Amino acid sequence: MADFLMLEGKRVLVSGGTKGAGAATVALFRERGAQVLTAARSSPEGLDEKAFVAADLMTDEGCRLVAEAAGERLGGVDIVVHMLGGSAAPAGGFAALGEAEWRREFDLNLYPAVRLDRLLVPDMVRRGRGVVIHVTSIQRLLPLPEATTAYAAAKAALSTYSKSLSKEVSPKGVRVVRVAPGWIFTESSNHLAERLAQDAGTDLEGGKQIIMDSIGGIPIGRPTRPEEVANLIAFLASDRAATITGTEIVIDGGTVPTA
Repeated sequence: MADFLMLEGKRVLVSGGTKGAGAATVALFRERGAQVLTAARSSPEGLDEKAFVAADLMTDEGCRLVAEAAGERLGGVDIVVHMLGGSAAPAGGFAALGEAEWRREFDLNLYPAVRLDRLLVPDMVRRGRGVVIHVTSIQRLLPLPEATTAYAAAKAALSTYSKSLSKEVSPKGVRVVRVAPGWIFTESSNHLAERLAQDAGTDLEGGKQIIMDSIGGIPIGRPTRPEEVANLIAFLASDRAATITGTEIVIDGGTVPTA
């Protein structure tokens, strides 16, 4: 029996694919037979140099460099996965966010996807096939006012842009899908849980619970693992998901309340 999900021969660009869910996505795509190129500002350990481009995707120049590398090394792209994102904004609510903080959140969480799509999607449209996956966040629905207002606004903008793009290019054979994770348990979030645990005089599990409580709880009782996000992205990028476009798939352990 053939494997349920194969990506043999697919040419894939993953932005921000060197850590966390991005790294898990790169690994899974390669395991499933895809040719993968990823980009970040610093080179990760253990990744083939031919599969990596050092570039600052927060700039127009960096996005152009990556798009050119995709053309030279892969001969084009069949799938684009926009994993890049995050927040370094200070706590303190909206008043703590100055011009620099707002600009950085959008430069990191919206503009790289817009720029890379502008460079790569027209070729997909010409060929009449392709998949674009934008990783958004449940924060667009459940922002945390203390620290993530600008991040949540940028992800909301990315989600709206993605929906508009899907309406334009889906009739031309290019699928556009959004994936909205909740809390993903990565190395950085593990450090946060450890710090919170130390401050509260509890253990690592207690630190995790503090984070879960801050976002309103996670019904399954734990954060999502990076490889679980990768599994969803790989399925959505595959031919198994041929009629899924224009929608947002939430992977959050039940955090967002639904009717």
